[in-house]
This record gives sequence, C-alpha cells and structure tokens, in this order.
Amino acid sequence: MRSNQEKFIKYEEERNTLFVFGAGASIAEGAPLQKDILKLIFESNDKQLTSSEAANQVRVFINENFDLTEDGYPTLESVFGYLEYFISKREGLGKEYTTLKIIEIKKALIQLVHYVISKPMADKNNTYRKFWSAVSETNRNISVVTMNYDTLLDEAFDFLYPDRGYIDYCIELMNYNHYDKIDPFHWWANPRDPVTVWDGGDPKPIKLIKVHGSLNWKYCNCCNQVLLTAWDTNIDLSSMAFKGFTYASCGNLETQEFELVCPLDGNRFDTFIVPPSHIKDLSHPAINKLLDEAAIEIRKAKKIVFVGYSFPEADVHIKALFIKNMKNDAELHIVDPYINSTIRSSYKSLSAEPFFYNKTFDEFVTDNLSSLIESPYK
Repeated sequence: MRSNQEKFIKYEEERNTLFVFGAGASIAEGAPLQKDILKLIFESNDKQLTSSEAANQVRVFINENFDLTEDGYPTLESVFGYLEYFISKREGLGKEYTTLKIIEIKKALIQLVHYVISKPMADKNNTYRKFWSAVSETNRNISVVTMNYDTLLDEAFDFLYPDRGYIDYCIELMNYNHYDKIDPFHWWANPRDPVTVWDGGDPKPIKLIKVHGSLNWKYCNCCNQVLLTAWDTNIDLSSMAFKGFTYASCGNLETQEFELVCPLDGNRFDTFIVPPSHIKDLSHPAINKLLDEAAIEIRKAKKIVFVGYSFPEADVHIKALFIKNMKNDAELHIVDPYINSTIRSSYKSLSAEPFFYNKTFDEFVTDNLSSLIESPYK
C-alpha cells in the first residue's frame, strides 16, 4: 500500500503559458456553438425541451418580440440584452410582461442555455484529454482561462489526479468544508491548502479559471456559497431544479435521483453562469474574484494562447482585461481554423506580432502544443 503525506504544492512565480479557451475549443468535444442554442431551443425534438413550460414561455416571448421570418433566430446577446434593458430600468413590456415576468423569463432562458449545453451534440474526439496529456508530459506550469460553461475540459483532467495535478478553480467552494453535511462524492481538495501526496506522486496545482461560470457550479443565494458538482450538470426542465444522484454501490444497488438543494440551508440552487449579453452583470463577488485571478495569470504569463476565441462585442470586459494586464514582451498565439482579417485585426491590437495557427484545436494539440510549452521545468 502506498504511503502518503500532507504537503503544500506551490505555483511557480511566472507562468510559462496561459491558455484562453473560447467556444471553438469545445466544438470538437460535442459542445454546441452559441449561435445554435436558440435554434435548438426552438427546433430540438428533446422531450424535456418540447414539453417544458419554461421553454414554451421563452419561445412565445421571442416570437412576440423578434422577427424570426428572414434571418433565422436572433443572437443570444440580443435576447438577453433586450431582457436586461427592461430589468435594469425596472420597466414592464405591456400588461403581459411585467418586470417580474421579464425576470422570470430571463431566469428560464439561462436555465435552458444550461440544459442545452449540458447535452453534447456529438461524440467526443478526446482533444481535451490529449491537451492534458501533453501538459502533463511536457510542462505543467500553465494555467487556463475559459469563457465556456461546459465541463468537458474539467472532466478530461481526471486521469491526472492525484499524482500529476490538482484543479484550482480559484474560488471558495463549500466542498472544501462542511464535510459533515456534504455527500462524500462531492468532497474536494483545496489545492491552496496542504493536499495528500502519495509516494511516487508529484502533483502540481493548475488554475482553471471559468470567468463566466460553469455548469457544475451551483450557487445558493441564501448562504452565498458555491457547490461544485463535478460530474453532475443536469437540470430538470419540468421542475426547473438541479438533480443529484446517489450512485449504485454495494449498499445501494441502483442509482437514485433526487432534487439537489443547498446542504447548509435547504435552499434551491441557482445556475451559476453569466449569460451572453452586451449588458453583463459582473458584480457577483465570485465573478470579481475570477476576473482578479485571470488578471494575475495574464500578468505572469510569458506566452498566451487563444483557442477558438474572437473577442465578441459582448466580451469587451475580457479584451480590457488583456489590454490592461499583458506584459509588453508576452508572446501571443492564436489558434483558429477560420482566421480572417477581422480576427487578425482584433489580436494585433494586443500585440504587434501575434502568431496565427490556421488549424483546429485538435490539429494544434497534435502538431504544435508540446514544442510551444516545452520547458526544463515540468
């Protein structure tokens, strides 16, 4: 049996490479593009979507307030921005849509976005696993900032734990404490405290900063804490509640499903994602903490690699974050199979000489990743 001891695992002073993931990084793993989400809400044959009262409410609202006849569906940014306008002004939209009703529709749309993204549209090609394998074998002095809500990157990390790495989500999770009230399945080691290091293991902490939230984060607006449900991202559209699971074991032969509520106060959890909108509410303390952590990593990075991200107009706060914090001598690398003049211009505002890779993320991982992050320090 392997022996173990509790140790602090520390970060290097500088970061060799910071990876920044946009939606293009998760496409190969089956995640839908943002532009396809409303189409799926309207046209999918998924039983929950077709029978959900909340989904029907959202569809009716969009039908009544947007023209769907010529250019297909509006962008999510425009729908959320429209809702946010009335909410911020505390105004109604006729007798059918009071301010409270509009708030209800916005919440329903957020939950529908959560549901759609949690259902991958295609088989995975294991690009994220290849990414983590290359990181483990070549250089673990990296960090990741992602705009994506999905958990595909997180789930692909599991083979590195506990001997090669610990994920640091960079926010305080109730999973780190309250072990007497949380199911052991949800216990989680805080990599900023001493962690268990097994004989022969050499784990490193790796920051995974999900600046717009995550499908596997549940927020309680009573105790203001976040629960990480690492492998549970399901939401039930009939009750609009999150589901937890007691998995089959020797003492429990069948997996049991139950409504997931805060273990501290019994309150229903909220989805923890920042919806795409030109009017973003970034005031949540956890989001502020994540943006601060991202700024720290940008300042420390020798190289910054953007994958499948093009600075959409709704993400002006992200561009500002990089403009304010990037070192003058930081290398900038952009991976995108659809590089055009607009994308080139956007990145040249950050660096005079960015490196462009006109290829998919999977091709980049195979052809370029190891040589780019190679370092004598692993």
